[in-house]
Amino acid sequence: MPKLPIVADFKDLDKGDTELVGGKGANLAEIYHAGFPVPPGFVVTVEAYDLFLQENDLIHKIYDILGSLDVNDPAQLEEASKRIQRMILTSKVPADVSQKTISSYKKLSGFMKNSLVAVRSSATAEDMPGTSFAGQQVTFLDIKGEANVINKLRECWASLFTARSIYYRVMNKIVHEKVKIAVVVQKMVQSDVSGVMFSIDPVTNDKDRIIIESVWGLGEMIVQGSVVPDTYVVQKGTFAILSKEISDQSIRLSRINGKTKEFEVPKKLRDRQKINDKQIIALAKYADKIQKHYYFPQDMEWALEKDKLFIVQTRPVTTIAQTAKSEKTEKNSNVKFAEAPILTGAAASPGIGTGTVRILKSPKEIDKIKKGDVLVAPMTSPDYVPAMKKSAAIITDEGGQTSHAAIVSRELGIPCVVGTKEATKLLKDGQIVTVNGQSGQVFMGAGVKKT
Repeated sequence: MPKLPIVADFKDLDKGDTELVGGKGANLAEIYHAGFPVPPGFVVTVEAYDLFLQENDLIHKIYDILGSLDVNDPAQLEEASKRIQRMILTSKVPADVSQKTISSYKKLSGFMKNSLVAVRSSATAEDMPGTSFAGQQVTFLDIKGEANVINKLRECWASLFTARSIYYRVMNKIVHEKVKIAVVVQKMVQSDVSGVMFSIDPVTNDKDRIIIESVWGLGEMIVQGSVVPDTYVVQKGTFAILSKEISDQSIRLSRINGKTKEFEVPKKLRDRQKINDKQIIALAKYADKIQKHYYFPQDMEWALEKDKLFIVQTRPVTTIAQTAKSEKTEKNSNVKFAEAPILTGAAASPGIGTGTVRILKSPKEIDKIKKGDVLVAPMTSPDYVPAMKKSAAIITDEGGQTSHAAIVSRELGIPCVVGTKEATKLLKDGQIVTVNGQSGQVFMGAGVKKT
């Protein structure tokens, strides 16, 4: 059996290499080969991860800790996670792994020498049906220099053992030992605008529509749900733009003067459409072609730099096979309300849920949630997942249909409304509300059955 590579260029990989380079790495290599505009890069493979664990004698130490762990004990889970991550972050990267990673980084940088790169975790169990692993592993943007790339490599490996990742695997009955992690190193796109697009409607599963979301600056804000994006709906086939919802965006994530941080969006740009109609149609055509290439609906991330579009990630839509949500929506559609909605936002996960409002300002407050409550937060992150699983419905101030709250709610089959802008201000703890995740509306009270 030939020895597996420690580092592999996109050109030497394809979608069949998931076990070697994880879902993210394999899909990037596949669309790179297919001729789509993908920033160049390479992958530090799971062989490097295995070698790191072996040379530092970490395998038994890690799985002994996990074997006796009760993930439903938050303190025990957090302590186990910290112990494992500390072992990884303080262990030496094998010389062979360091040398080959640095050599590939130099080659990628070319005459620019220390190029800026994105360093992205790529787990072998990502994007399975019903489990997207949304936000479970880490991505680092604007990384520069050999030492920094090696340090981020270690941090990506450690992210496999955050408390939320451990909990997520156990809750989804995924065996820890079967999940490994590769690391994608990709030339950085300095996005003027970036976003996410689905080759089907992710809420209704309408196969004739393409949904595109966009924000000023780097795309992390759209995935995290920390801003409300523009949303464009395009008809598949004709590529007619069916609707445009333009958001007012006051902050963006950008690299300016060598620093990547949040900056204010100039006032003249705040309520402006982020990309023009020609670019919307070009993205929709990419979405359609990528779906046809995979013979399956795709969830894609894109970036625009100096009027050039790039595809920086693609993965299968993980919720398309779930029919329970649409059945739930039909079953609950005979509820009526005496008054108008008290809040509206983006419909993010279908269904109708009624419960007691619990406002969480941070994931440290997740113990406030009891089974059947309505979780209300500025936005969610993977640390909210234990509380999300207990909730009857979810409402957020920020985010769009591709935010963490939206994706995880669809996986869980929980009604969700995002981007309300003011849920945490208007709603009060203890109120009873009903959330319609199909229409994006929130009503006071429980409603009554239609007769």
